[in-house]
Amino acid sequence: MGTLDFLLQGLLVAAQPMNLLYALIGVTLGTAVGVLPGIGPALTVALLLPVTYQLDPGGSLIMFAGIYYGGMYGGSTTSILLNTPGESSSIVTALEGNKMARAGRGGPALATAAIGSFVAGLIATLGLAFVAPYIVKLALVFGPREYFALMVLAFVTVSSAFGDSTLRGLTSLFVGLTLASIGIDQLTGQARLSFGVPDLLDGIEVTTLAVAMFAIGETLYIAAQGDKGPDKVEAVRGSVWMNASDWARSWKAWLRGTFIGFPIGAMPAGGAEIGTFLSYATEKRLSKHPEEFGNGAIEGVAGPEAANNASAAGTLVPLLTLGLPTSATAAIMLAGFQQYGLQPGPLLFATNPQLVWGLIASLLIANFMLLVLNLPLVGLWVKLLTIPKPWLYAGILLFATLGTIGANPSVFELGMLLAFGLLGYVMRVFGYPIAPVVVGLILGPLAEQQLRRALSISQGDVTVLFTSPIAAVLLVIAALAFIVPLILRARGRGEVLAQLAASED
Repeated sequence: MGTLDFLLQGLLVAAQPMNLLYALIGVTLGTAVGVLPGIGPALTVALLLPVTYQLDPGGSLIMFAGIYYGGMYGGSTTSILLNTPGESSSIVTALEGNKMARAGRGGPALATAAIGSFVAGLIATLGLAFVAPYIVKLALVFGPREYFALMVLAFVTVSSAFGDSTLRGLTSLFVGLTLASIGIDQLTGQARLSFGVPDLLDGIEVTTLAVAMFAIGETLYIAAQGDKGPDKVEAVRGSVWMNASDWARSWKAWLRGTFIGFPIGAMPAGGAEIGTFLSYATEKRLSKHPEEFGNGAIEGVAGPEAANNASAAGTLVPLLTLGLPTSATAAIMLAGFQQYGLQPGPLLFATNPQLVWGLIASLLIANFMLLVLNLPLVGLWVKLLTIPKPWLYAGILLFATLGTIGANPSVFELGMLLAFGLLGYVMRVFGYPIAPVVVGLILGPLAEQQLRRALSISQGDVTVLFTSPIAAVLLVIAALAFIVPLILRARGRGEVLAQLAASED
């Protein structure tokens, strides 16, 4: 069967009434939470992860994908109307979008962001469907040493590519790897780092850690900032729809942003931030109205927002085909798969094709739902921005606690939720990134398992890790992902990298 046949079968799965309902609930929840100030897609997905726990795997992952896409859509509303990017990839959208809102053109800014997100999401999802099978064929030749090299690449990507300190990123990673070693050793059956506590023998729940680090830690951090005065929400004046000039200036930017964002998001060391900055620079260079940039140029909203959403779909390429998370949000999505005992990768396409292609097809349906939800309901989303911060973050604490209880009703689990929440808060205060902790916990056991298999096959010969061409290339890419940020910081660009990491997506 060809890719088109699989995609059509996936559409039949995604179009089932219950799956359509799950997708609608997912995009609505994702947009609603994503619109709220200071809450990016990573926190959105982590917060709503326990909600999907009781569903069947197919329905749960479809809702999960809807939450992910909805969170990406919702971030643009906050950036444009409140000048508060929910994640680092929305920084560029805020630059021009908020200026448009202040000039009374918030409606067209929201419209070009929504339609650009739809166009980019549609093209990029089709790109995901047609690119994924080729990467799966490549990944099927992977052995233990290749998978270990892939895990090393994932560790380096999330720990040292962004931020003002490689050392802090690696420290966070080793915290996650240490947590991953708690529990029963998969090969020997011996208890490790459990300290005689029976609840620790099963290891640390990824869901608990993700919700604690992102939701609880963020809430405590915001509360510690105190009341700095209410942010002004720009009113949406005039028509929400774009005029003929807006359309003419936007459509090329949508396409350019899509074709910039998708391949960058699909790269192991990519990231939505890079695509949005490149898109903004491209639009500024090609625009017939360069004088408007910095004062509310619609191309400066259309291009970066399309690149942002195309990159989000691109992130799913290494996640689904290789099990490689390249962002905080992707890491939490990986946790969503693992709570059902599913490991994304080439074997998932072979053993659960109906689930994988149903998930990919549901992204197309979610895209249409989001377009319908975002434009007519702008007024509703704007009202969400007026929720007082104490109520908002109290609600997050309540929701996170109830979600954890629902997923694992245990007093010990609640204690771990609080402990990891405090750890997340301390890490935020001292500038340590959170994503490497989650990635270390998820991929640590897999990396250990593949390393021990490779060494067992070679009878302890360490050089076997470098003799495979694929493994060698992956390790070289990992080395570059480690060295290049160090060179950038040495040349004085560390502040830019720190700004990109200030709000993890």
